[in-house]
Amino acid sequence: MAEQDKSRGEDGAQASEGGDRFRRLRRLVHRQLLESIEVDGADRLSDRGAIKSQIRWLIEEIQARRGGSLTEDERLRIETDILEEVNGLGPLAPLMADPDISDILVNGPHEVWVDRFGRLEQTRVRFDDEAHLRRILDRMVSGQGRHLDASSPMVDARLNDGSRLHAVIPPLCAKGPIVSIRRFRVRPFTPDELVAEGMLTEPMVALLRLAIAARRNLVISGGAASGKTTLLNALSRHIPPGDRVVTIEETAELRLTHPHVVGLEGRPPNPEGRGGVGLRDLVHTALRMRADRIIVGEVRGAEAFDMLQAMNVGHDGSLTTVHANTPDDVLRRLEALVLTGGMDLPRSAVREMIGSAIHLIVHLVRFRDGKRRVMSIREVVPAGDGYGTRELFHFKVEKARADGVVVGAHHANSSAIGFLDRIREQGFDVTRFRASDDPRQEEETES
Repeated sequence: MAEQDKSRGEDGAQASEGGDRFRRLRRLVHRQLLESIEVDGADRLSDRGAIKSQIRWLIEEIQARRGGSLTEDERLRIETDILEEVNGLGPLAPLMADPDISDILVNGPHEVWVDRFGRLEQTRVRFDDEAHLRRILDRMVSGQGRHLDASSPMVDARLNDGSRLHAVIPPLCAKGPIVSIRRFRVRPFTPDELVAEGMLTEPMVALLRLAIAARRNLVISGGAASGKTTLLNALSRHIPPGDRVVTIEETAELRLTHPHVVGLEGRPPNPEGRGGVGLRDLVHTALRMRADRIIVGEVRGAEAFDMLQAMNVGHDGSLTTVHANTPDDVLRRLEALVLTGGMDLPRSAVREMIGSAIHLIVHLVRFRDGKRRVMSIREVVPAGDGYGTRELFHFKVEKARADGVVVGAHHANSSAIGFLDRIREQGFDVTRFRASDDPRQEEETES
């Protein structure tokens, strides 16, 4: 046993030594490649074939000078790694190419996690050191006109493929640069696909489709990574093609499948604190752009007041998302955002504004098995203190299996839907949603 342990220890040491040698050679080839590019001109970066030839030549020259040999697989790996270094993604390139990964989380140079199908898992991806990570990170954000340094240690940026990047560097974090990349599907989910995934049921989609066509105002709520943007993108398919839609976001991530969309994106202030454009300014701008519907990617500040005003003065059928832990928290959070945004209004007036502006709340939850489900659909109804809610659909957990899978079913409540009479007067067929038709449907959903 002692001899086996000794053998394993020697094998591990050899593997570590081999890995160090490989990394040293890769760094040396990369440095000499950059030096040659500086001499010959940056235009060579666009010639991938020339860069490959230069890498092979440098590897052969360094090996001839220092001795040693590489396998063909090692040569190809060095070539691939350096090409990714030059193109800006470095070790993250394979993760960015994986369509099943929704989030990439870098906690310093030696710890990279991914979110795959709603579950976090640690990868074997590593950066050589903090300087290596900073080099890749600087290249990623500089392409978007942003920068990171001691005077500006945080950054939000949108990458070329539409992914959203947020990064923090020391001294704000002790482990080295922290990077979070939120990735999005090139082709958004359709409502039918979300039904197949168990996020919601067909009767729920039918109700939301009717509400959107009839210009009801929707708030989609939930925690982080619960599927709010995914559902909003899917529901946008049901906005009539003749409507002009203006989207407002801090960092663009919506992928609306609609023929007439105008996207507005906020801008952070420069290091001197000037030039910033917030969501509230963009809402004001949208009101002057002949928008039929306004979609705010996420309400999180004083823009909540302007969004509610827009919903109340002719922009019916607008949508937004908001962070909230439960359906009951949604309206209270909107109320708090308005009151803390500097609006000199009595609480009763704010509650009355919310009650008349919001028609439906769709609340999502990400369960421990990674599945995202609509937990509740609620109608906002008048009440003595401004507003109340009536639950139309809810998800009931029945059991949790030993493997962590949550089993449950969506249920339709038998209570009447209050806004049906109003939209029936607009010419919509609401027969299937009458309480007497008993639209109750229960479906067991599993991962």
